[in-house]
Amino acid sequence: MTRVQAEILLKQVFGLNRFYDEQWTVIERLLKGERVLLIERTGFGKSLCYQFPAVLQEGVTVVFSPLIALMRDQVRSLTAKGIPARCIHSGQTSEENAETLADALSGEVKILYIAPERQNSEEWQEKVRKMKLSMVVVDEAHTISVWGHDFRPAFRRIIRLVNLLPKHLPVLAVTATATLRVQQDIEKQIGGKLITVRGNLMRENFHLYVVETESEEEKMVALARWLKQRLPGCGLVYTGTRMLAELYAEWLASNGIDCVEYHAGLSADRRKEIEQGLMENRWKCIVSTNALGMGIDKPDIRFVIHTQIPVSPVHYYQEIGRAGRDGKMTVAILFYNSAKGADGVSEDYRLPKSFIESGRPPAKVYQKIIGLLKEEPLGERELMKKTDLGQTSIRVVKADLVEQGIVKEVKYEGTKKYEYQHDAPPLETAGFEELRKAKLRDLDKMIEYVYTDQPRMKFLCEYLGDSCSAAEAFKGCDNTDLLKHRVRMTDSDWVRVREFQMNCGFTLVMESAKTNMVNGVAATYYGVSSVGLALHRCKYGDGQKKIPGWLLKITIKAYYKLWEKDAFDLILYVPPTISGDLVKDFAHRLGKALEIPVFDWLQKTRTTEPQKSFQNHILKKDNVADAFALEEGKSVDGKKILLVDDICGSGATLKEIGKMLTGQGAAMIAPLVIAKTVRNGFL
Repeated sequence: MTRVQAEILLKQVFGLNRFYDEQWTVIERLLKGERVLLIERTGFGKSLCYQFPAVLQEGVTVVFSPLIALMRDQVRSLTAKGIPARCIHSGQTSEENAETLADALSGEVKILYIAPERQNSEEWQEKVRKMKLSMVVVDEAHTISVWGHDFRPAFRRIIRLVNLLPKHLPVLAVTATATLRVQQDIEKQIGGKLITVRGNLMRENFHLYVVETESEEEKMVALARWLKQRLPGCGLVYTGTRMLAELYAEWLASNGIDCVEYHAGLSADRRKEIEQGLMENRWKCIVSTNALGMGIDKPDIRFVIHTQIPVSPVHYYQEIGRAGRDGKMTVAILFYNSAKGADGVSEDYRLPKSFIESGRPPAKVYQKIIGLLKEEPLGERELMKKTDLGQTSIRVVKADLVEQGIVKEVKYEGTKKYEYQHDAPPLETAGFEELRKAKLRDLDKMIEYVYTDQPRMKFLCEYLGDSCSAAEAFKGCDNTDLLKHRVRMTDSDWVRVREFQMNCGFTLVMESAKTNMVNGVAATYYGVSSVGLALHRCKYGDGQKKIPGWLLKITIKAYYKLWEKDAFDLILYVPPTISGDLVKDFAHRLGKALEIPVFDWLQKTRTTEPQKSFQNHILKKDNVADAFALEEGKSVDGKKILLVDDICGSGATLKEIGKMLTGQGAAMIAPLVIAKTVRNGFL
């Protein structure tokens, strides 16, 4: 097929007039049965490079993608064009996935998207061998490299599949962000007769700014000013943690800016709702961790603002690349708090450094898990209970041990477990340390980006190994033709932001179909201002102290923010583990102020450990399981209960009490706490 013939079909099927030269180069190679690595900027049209040849070829094109949102968008778009496309991922039921596999096997699917982790499925392994494949595509291909910015061990299984394919079967790997080191690693892994097409990463329509601050408060004030006065359209505001996503969303809302927070802690339905709202420009901005953005195909995001530096220039380029895909002027702002702590480390450097340092547990943890698996095969949940490690850490360790051939996945009575291999090689950890050092160097490059005096887009392109763009004349940043910005705080700015910090109020997500608990409220965060220090002194200081009156006042404000005064029949409070009558005294003072009766009816049926003693949610839940009861003879049947505590971490204690009170006939249980701590997980 000539390019002229192909572009006639392109117009008929996809509604596009012509290919870019690089697109046609890739398509020609694939139609000849070759292997291609394509590195092009976000918004270039990489998906067309496999979708077009998939239409021409017999059989199924399998696309491995880690992005469920992208799968849904692509399937919706292709189906609208009359191209039979389906997807398989964890967001669908096992019946839906099985039906999709059956349809692909019978030839009713032209393009099949699948999450890499689904390769663990025995059903997939069995049926892919019988499937008539026309092409294999690895989307977000940087994830197959340990040097990539989002390495995922499950992608290594794709390479094993690729290496088993006939040499004439076309393979396409695509990514928008690959350094030369990552590129070479991908080329080596895919192997075969592979060509690499690396495009120009320059984004001419971007205006890049770095705004240096000396505090989080300065960021908050400056962010509100930019959104109200200088930025048209809708966009994304990225934060470093879930806590900060909620904090900034509340702050912006208090300034009259229409926004919503997004992070991985929200329910799947809520995340889908927000993603749809983004497509419809429902809000001025979405305040999110980096859990949002990958795979969202929206051309008119007009700005991306980072309130926290990412861990590398690769991450930063990728995240700002989610905006401005329509080629129109787009603003990217990076706020950087340069204030240093007592150890001489800037506050904004500390958080990403902690992500890197905790990315892999120390070698002794690997050895502990190997020791446990030598004794008996164990599943993920069992490993969490025996080690008190979080789910993410367990998954990192087991993926590395599987990769090194030390353990393997097995099925015991239908349950997935991990079994030690008695001929296993010794654990190799040198690569872990090398990778950690490389990531710290990347983070240092991000600081270099903050302080560079060269054109900012040039800095990013050169870092990514784009020599084509690096030779161009660059403009569009505060080091070239745009003004530099500084934050100037007035006295009234300081008063306003401090008042907000002490009166914000945050939702406690507690609703469950199995109990009569409703979402509650925390007056503030444990880490905000002097809250943490005050509570710590009350709970753990010398001598019993009362919770100060100013914390009582902000808790009352949080209560009125969510509920009416007469909404509850009574107040119950969480019995103490180590803090004596601290919460009891607070609850009675609160009840007096709210004019709601307080009863000392909740009791512990056994001794528990402080919840902060445990790292993972399973042990926290086990620690308080069946540990509470109502005083004998007392009834809460049909009552609406305000459940009070000082601090909420995982929420396991409140949920356990909510379950017990539901069993006792309570009509509604609503939690109210002084402070909420940062939950496990940051996305």
